[in-house]
Amino acid sequence: MTTFVKAIKTINPSAEFKLKNDDIDNITWLNGTTPIAKSDIVAKKAELQTTYDNNKYQRDRKTEYPNIGEQLDKLYHDMTAGKLDATGEWHKAIKAIKDKYAKE
Repeated sequence: MTTFVKAIKTINPSAEFKLKNDDIDNITWLNGTTPIAKSDIVAKKAELQTTYDNNKYQRDRKTEYPNIGEQLDKLYHDMTAGKLDATGEWHKAIKAIKDKYAKE
């Protein structure tokens, strides 16, 4: 989920401010930080949210991939069994997840 705080920090990583309840109308700019136009903050938040939404498949895949130790073990066994032609267990396991959560 994207917040106004993230949008502001994306626009100006060194910005200092207080934001109450993620309400764009409750920003106090601190220590001489140049205020960012509300329209720019709203636009950046929308852009970040779109990127986040478009990458849902990546988040879904990440939770289902076996841990790296398991992956390396499968890959090792595939290699020692001579299955480097993309038909081994490692490839099958990863492909199943990529197919389940296809990039749109």
